Amino acid sequence: MKKIWIILLFGLIPLSIQAQRVCFINSQTIREKFIEAQQAEQRIQSFVDEWKRELATMQANINNLEFDINKNRLIWTDAERGAKEKQLQDLRTNADNYTKSKFSPGGEYDKMVKQILLPVEQKISAAVQKVANKRNFDIVFDQSVQPLAYVNFKYDLTVDVLRELGVDVKALEEEQQEKIAKDPANQKKESVAPRRVSRTQNPRSKQQAPTDQREFEQENPPADSTETVQPIKK
Repeated sequence: MKKIWIILLFGLIPLSIQAQRVCFINSQTIREKFIEAQQAEQRIQSFVDEWKRELATMQANINNLEFDINKNRLIWTDAERGAKEKQLQDLRTNADNYTKSKFSPGGEYDKMVKQILLPVEQKISAAVQKVANKRNFDIVFDQSVQPLAYVNFKYDLTVDVLRELGVDVKALEEEQQEKIAKDPANQKKESVAPRRVSRTQNPRSKQQAPTDQREFEQENPPADSTETVQPIKK
């Protein structure tokens, strides 16, 4: 029953889809090897690290003030305690606003990515499209985004894309060729050569010889047969 459903399913798939050629890349490897992508990510990370240091300082000030309030709550006057609590609330508000301004959707982090990283991503995307068109592929999957159960590295365009971006890919190319050679799907199966028959010999002659001999003996009995030959009377 399962086989019937599989047949029906493939029967419903348009021939145009079945004919599409599919390949894949690993965008993470491309970003790690492409120097412009590394520089862009390092620049963005330097801003993020600075923002995190600022937030850590703000949080330390909040923690220290909370400690002072709890320690001196009983000895401060109401006015002193109220002023400290107002200061604590202001510190918390400033920290929240700072976090939102940097990391909320549409914040400074998103603007930084758009300004610094997006041009590099566009360059990588253009290289992927150019290589795929050159090799007549219709669909390109990203292995680093969507893990694939099985891939034949003959259809991995990562090395070709990096080469298009001007990256030295000698080591990666050797590694890819090794993976291709180890894949059983790419290993040629030994074919059994047919038995050669001599042109001057009928392949059935040896098998038919006994039968032909019996037929000849039936049609031409030997001279010492048991049949008696009558003499001719004059």
